[in-house]
Amino acid sequence: MTKARLFRLWLVLGSVFMILLIIVYWDSAGAAHFYLHTSFSRPHTGPPLPTPGLDRDRELTADSDVDEFLDKFLSAGVKQSDLPRKETEQPPAPGSMEESVRGYDWSPRDARRSPDQGRQQAERRSVLRGFCANSSLAFPTKERAFDDIPNSELSHLIVDDRHGAIYCYVPKVACTNWKRVMIVLSGSLLHRGAPYRDPLRIPREHVHNASAHLTFNKFWRRYGKLSRHLMKVKLKKYTKFLFVRDPFVRLISAFRSKFELENEEFYRKFAVPMLRLYANHTSLPASAREAFRAGLKVSFANFIQYLLDPHTEKLAPFNEHWRQVYRLCHPCQIDYDFVGKLETLDEDAAQLLQLLQVDRQLRFPPSYRNRTASSWEEDWFAKIPLAWRQQLYKLYEADFVLFGYPKPENLLRD
Repeated sequence: MTKARLFRLWLVLGSVFMILLIIVYWDSAGAAHFYLHTSFSRPHTGPPLPTPGLDRDRELTADSDVDEFLDKFLSAGVKQSDLPRKETEQPPAPGSMEESVRGYDWSPRDARRSPDQGRQQAERRSVLRGFCANSSLAFPTKERAFDDIPNSELSHLIVDDRHGAIYCYVPKVACTNWKRVMIVLSGSLLHRGAPYRDPLRIPREHVHNASAHLTFNKFWRRYGKLSRHLMKVKLKKYTKFLFVRDPFVRLISAFRSKFELENEEFYRKFAVPMLRLYANHTSLPASAREAFRAGLKVSFANFIQYLLDPHTEKLAPFNEHWRQVYRLCHPCQIDYDFVGKLETLDEDAAQLLQLLQVDRQLRFPPSYRNRTASSWEEDWFAKIPLAWRQQLYKLYEADFVLFGYPKPENLLRD
């Protein structure tokens, strides 16, 4: 009888050990440069920021000797990124073309924290939840369940298991610096053998390298059939945040950075078709440099025509730089804990880092002040026909409404 019990005990222990070895091998082989991201991962916890509407229980797992052992055991064999090491990216020189178009302002600022920030967050989240539940606002995919979102549409959700954070990045909304922050927090990228501690020292080309981030669309490869379940667990337990901006201003910013600068990729993929379809150019230079020298540039009107053309998305979905936020971040399927805005970036960034309890560990990089201001909208849209402006608003109406941006009436009437 004793031998039978011992045999069963050894069988159980052996099975558990084999499962752990399989998990270690699976995770290391899948993406060796990341820390292990499993349901055993436990971010730093502590008292939540006393902000109305954000007092959800953040405790991720029970503190137990078994969990602590598994955390240490499973993370032991995980490697860091083998991306090339580079020194810090230098800000564009003052007066340069890049600075002129992108609008960099690297001067440090002390964020002013308003006592009403908690109420402001509660209002933003209330507006978002209200319109997601309200049938008066209809847009594609609104009623879709999270399980029905294709894996390919989850690529903008970056996960940091160490601090229990999920960031949905929106291009043209300070996403470069927020990605830098996520790299520092997750420790997913090494520099000279140690994780980066200063966000601005991370080279731009590494920031936008998909291999530097763990995103939801990678879960299937790593966790197979468990992927959706793990996503839901993390969505329930982690702090989820995104940053948005006025939709029309974001479009102007995207146009300026992608078509007013010599960008070979965007020239070949987007500018050439636009110039042929909407500017009646049949013979075009092979490179953006040659096109710029010949004075061949996409106009803002060409860009708007492209967005409104029903054939555009029959060929491929909108590029992420002008795709609607509701399509990138699924705000009616994901209950975001924090909604930041570019218009209040300094204050919101300080509040969010405090919420994540990392405000003593790092500061959000000096503000990237894009000079594409909302006051410019009238100038940019002055030559755009009224009918096109009205159609464009309908195309981005959900983003205006969900995130509390006022309808630009001055642009939508004669």
